[in-house]
Amino acid sequence: MRMSALAAEADLPVATVKYYLREGLLHPGTATGATQAVYDAGHVRRLRLVRALVGPVGLSVQQARTVLELVDEPGGDLYTTLGRAVGTLPPSAAPAGEASDPYPRARAALEALGQVYDPEFAAVAQLEGALAAAEDAGLPIGADRLAAYGRAAADIAAFDLSRMPAEPHAAVEYTVLGTALYEPVLLALRRLAHQDAAVRLLAQTD
Repeated sequence: MRMSALAAEADLPVATVKYYLREGLLHPGTATGATQAVYDAGHVRRLRLVRALVGPVGLSVQQARTVLELVDEPGGDLYTTLGRAVGTLPPSAAPAGEASDPYPRARAALEALGQVYDPEFAAVAQLEGALAAAEDAGLPIGADRLAAYGRAAADIAAFDLSRMPAEPHAAVEYTVLGTALYEPVLLALRRLAHQDAAVRLLAQTD
C-alpha cells in the first residue's frame, strides 16, 4: 500500500506518518522509485503501536523510540531489557545520590512486603519518588495501605508472568510493551473501582 493508504489504515495524518518515519519509529517501506515506497500490514501494526505509546501511555517520541528499540533488538537478557524499559516509562525518577541508602522509603516498603528486588532496578527509584511525594503532601502510605497495594500488585504480576510467551523475542515484546501499554489500564480501572465502591457505599446509607 502507498503512504496515504497506510496513514488511513493507522488512522493518522500523512504528515504524522512521515514524521515517525523520519524519527526512526517506523521502518522504511520497500522502495519502488526514487521518492516512492510501498508498505504492508507490519507497518500498520507498528504505527498503531507508536500511536498508543505517544498517546494513551504518554511517552515522548524519544521515549517511544527507546522502547521500540528494546523490542527490535532486545539483547540476551530479559531482566536487563525490562529494567531499561521501565526506566523509560513515566514517572521519571531522579538519579540516586551519594547516600549509602539512596532509597530508604522504597527499601523499607519492599522489605515490609517481603519482596526480592534489585536496588538498581529503575522502579525502585520511581517508588522512592512516589512515596516521598505522598509523605511531603501529608498523605504518607501507611502499613495497611502498603500491604493492600502490595497484594494486588503481586497478583497482577503473577497473572502477567503466567501469560508470558516461551519464545525469547516474543517474551521481551510481551514484557516491555505490556508494561508500557497495560499500566494505563490499571490506573483507569482503579479510578473506576473507586467510583463503583463510592456508589455502592452511598446506596447502603440511603
